[in-house]
Amino acid sequence: MPATIDGPDFVALQVRDVQAAATFCEQHLGLRRAAVSPPHAVVFDTKPTPFAVRELLPGVDLADTARPGLGVVLWFRTTDAHELRDRLTTAGVRILTPTADSPFGPMFSFEGPEGYTLTAHGG
Repeated sequence: MPATIDGPDFVALQVRDVQAAATFCEQHLGLRRAAVSPPHAVVFDTKPTPFAVRELLPGVDLADTARPGLGVVLWFRTTDAHELRDRLTTAGVRILTPTADSPFGPMFSFEGPEGYTLTAHGG
């Protein structure tokens, strides 16, 4: 039988400032750091797929990119999309799309670390 892929096993955003991006994820999204992270990244204890912010890979220059990750949609599940949107708005985080119904519950998009577009859904 040929090898197959089951699905994403790890997701990481490449950022210029790992600590600032990690702080954003902790303060605004409530993510908790995993017990172990490599020296070039901060890994969060997310389920079922681990998520991290990491240093840029060789050859990546985000200064050449107006919007990092353009074309990639990264969704985070939340217990209450409306409450999270209100909290992010109060904190001054830029909301990119209004809350709307989706097959996965209420959803909205916001600007994450270093300009990445992130989407939250659920609740």
